[in-house]
Amino acid sequence: MVIARHRTAKQRGTVFVELAVAMAVLVIAMLPLAFAATSDARELRATYQKAIAREIVDGEMEVLAAGEWQQVAEGTHPYTVHAGAVTNLPAGDFQISKTANLLRLEWRPAKKIGIGKIVREVKLK
Repeated sequence: MVIARHRTAKQRGTVFVELAVAMAVLVIAMLPLAFAATSDARELRATYQKAIAREIVDGEMEVLAAGEWQQVAEGTHPYTVHAGAVTNLPAGDFQISKTANLLRLEWRPAKKIGIGKIVREVKLK
């Protein structure tokens, strides 16, 4: 024998309100965690891209300081980078500047994304 138990409208309403309150508490608890996760991901990406830009600029500056600087004309010019990791950088450009006794290589991002420009300078002999 099966005993059927019928809920009244008042009982169903109470269950519904209880469910809505539980969902609201869950949403309020999870929102800060979601924002923290996206913030951490953004910061990690910016740190990674900054490290790549530094490595590329440092490597290219070593090659230039070893003697390639003699083939650079005076003034400021766009610079072509030979590293494959450049594909992991956001949009930006490399520029090289040469004066009488100073060689400067820098990378500037196209948009402000928290990285800033990366600059290396070498005094020429």
